[in-house]
Amino acid sequence: MRNGSVQHRPFFKVLIANRGEIALRVMRSARKLGLGVVAVYSDADRDALHVRQADQAVRIGEALPAQSYLNIPAIIAAAKASGADAVHPGYGFLAENEDFAQACKDAGLVFIGPSPQAIEAMGNKAGAKEIMRKAGVPCVPGYQGLEQGDEVMLAEARKIGFPVMIKAVAGGGGRGMRLVTDAASFPDALRSARSEAKAAFGDATVILERAIQNPRHIEIQVFGDNHGNAIHLGERDCSVQRRHQKLIEEAPSPAVTPELRARMGEVAVAAVKALRYEGAGTLEFLLDASGEFYFMEMNTRLQVEHPVTEAITGLDLVELQLRVARGEQLPVRQQDIRFAGHAIEVRLCSEDAAQDFMPQSGSMARWQVPDGIRVEHALQSGSEIPPFYDSMIAKVISHGATREEARGRLIVGLEQLTAFGVTTNQAFLMSCLRHPGFARGEATTAFIGAHRDELLAPPADAAFGTALAGLLLYVTNPRAPSWRGGRSLSATFPLPAKIEIAGQARELEVTRERDGGYTVATDGRQDKFEIDQLDPDAIRFRNDGMMDSAKFLRDGDRLYLQHRGFPLAVTDFTLAAPKAAATNGGDGKVRAAMNGRVVAVLVKPGDRVAAGQPVLTLEAMKMEHVHKAGIDGVVAAIDVTEGEQVTTGRIVAEIGAG
Repeated sequence: MRNGSVQHRPFFKVLIANRGEIALRVMRSARKLGLGVVAVYSDADRDALHVRQADQAVRIGEALPAQSYLNIPAIIAAAKASGADAVHPGYGFLAENEDFAQACKDAGLVFIGPSPQAIEAMGNKAGAKEIMRKAGVPCVPGYQGLEQGDEVMLAEARKIGFPVMIKAVAGGGGRGMRLVTDAASFPDALRSARSEAKAAFGDATVILERAIQNPRHIEIQVFGDNHGNAIHLGERDCSVQRRHQKLIEEAPSPAVTPELRARMGEVAVAAVKALRYEGAGTLEFLLDASGEFYFMEMNTRLQVEHPVTEAITGLDLVELQLRVARGEQLPVRQQDIRFAGHAIEVRLCSEDAAQDFMPQSGSMARWQVPDGIRVEHALQSGSEIPPFYDSMIAKVISHGATREEARGRLIVGLEQLTAFGVTTNQAFLMSCLRHPGFARGEATTAFIGAHRDELLAPPADAAFGTALAGLLLYVTNPRAPSWRGGRSLSATFPLPAKIEIAGQARELEVTRERDGGYTVATDGRQDKFEIDQLDPDAIRFRNDGMMDSAKFLRDGDRLYLQHRGFPLAVTDFTLAAPKAAATNGGDGKVRAAMNGRVVAVLVKPGDRVAAGQPVLTLEAMKMEHVHKAGIDGVVAAIDVTEGEQVTTGRIVAEIGAG
């Protein structure tokens, strides 16, 4: 015990320097302890749920993070203005920023997290590895030198041996990270990693690591207090990732035995004690097929995936953070911790999995969450998903006595969740959870890459989904007579329709039969329907002797449909004018695929380019997206500048034939 250094730091009102579901999650635990809560918001979040549910809310700037949620003076001023005496950084934004922690301390505010010194020590990947080596933690071989010249970095990569990982030294969340398989592609990958790192963290420095093939991504949850106590709360398996960012997390890991858990936990606690660490933290490891594990980095904050640890331990990790921050001892000892059952979390993101997980923004026309399962979110029908922040919009967490029970509950929960209006990865997550490899607990970090085509495949009854969409467009058409059950005396004749569904154009014919049923003909097949009940947002019908149901939302010529958990967005083009020019670059114009910020212009006017050649990079929702030439030709114009914010569809470059 370090009783001489113990500080009691009472506080009564907490400002939460974050947004969305993160802010709401912290509010819940703070209020449980009788604390007041203050929110901050950008102009884009003026009407957000976390703003309305706080006791007070303070505007801190414009929409872009640098002007709001990353604006340290504005947040400190907001705390002072509101009378808050403590600041919780949430997870993301400034949660691992030592300057922010120090600014809070200098302002007389309690920072609910580790000391600025601990954040600084572990925030630099190179320095963190050296500290961990001294504490006896095994580390991945690599290069962490100060010399960052292109030739030096390539030479070091050759020494390590390909494949290698490039990682931003100040990074996290997969940003500034690239897997490089050969020397020829190393220079471009290095440039891209540096650009992304500079934009995300203000530091272009990178390190190199040996790429361990098909590892598990295992992290150990730790806690320390200022009385000298340290514990671990077991591991989480975060192997299912896209773009080096986690999608599915579970606890415990299917690959970790009790003996391995004890070894990893012992190493993690030793590191916490060596750092004299206070608060929540996570040590991240790679676990290879032989059972050897290697330290990657330490996150000096609460993790997005903390609910799975809460589910199997019964502990409130935010409450533990708050108690430790005000000088209390950890209320549990290592020997008191018990693990019960299995928990799995998925990250619901506003992104198009079929388009390389392209971020999506817009209005969430209808949002409904299922009962009986934990959903962390800050949404309601009509909520805006802005393009300036992370694409994760919710977390869905299940807990069961066994892994299979937890997996089944999570699949059912996702089937019942409704998210109409913005494309999400809902169907992709269900495909992952249903995949035999995941069901067997075999998923490594290579899971999505190895099974991408299977995971993105349309459902087996995709043609039936098209027919059901045609039926719904017909019976909900505001220009047509309202649906009524029973036989019809009217003459029957087919009504043609043209729709776009899942990005594909379809032509179909819908016929109201004299017996009261409907026939939908499309792509050489016919589907017959009987409607039992039609509500404003749901339909119950029979098809080939099977009674079934679906949820939907009709919005003009747009229809959102969810059948058996699979969401579809449909557009009725029957009465629309023919589309003008193509927008995929085939006309020589490169258009922004999303709202985002220009981080790199890779060509200049007069350059000759080939179709498929990168010409510009946009950053949106914490990801970089390379835009390529659609044709061979000469760059006629670059219509944007680096650092500029652009909207979806804007022409960013023009290429002339030649």
